[in-house]
Amino acid sequence: NAMIGAYAQHGCDKDALHLFEQMQVECVMPDKVTFITILDVCASLAALDEGKLTHVHIVEKKLESDVVVGNAIVNMYGKC
Repeated sequence: NAMIGAYAQHGCDKDALHLFEQMQVECVMPDKVTFITILDVCASLAALDEGKLTHVHIVEKKLESDVVVGNAIVNMYGKC
């Protein structure tokens, strides 16, 4: 989370997204903080496909009812 957040904070959105993809390949389970950051990254990049895939993962983990996660989902779709 720290690395993804640092990449995102410094405008290295593609690097943050790549690291998130590596987490999934290596079976490291993201938490809600990871998802919120990645949704913001997707919004910044207008990366709708990645955002939709992230949304699917959020639903699978039953995190969509979390207010902060829900706001990040709406923000991502609004910017994409």
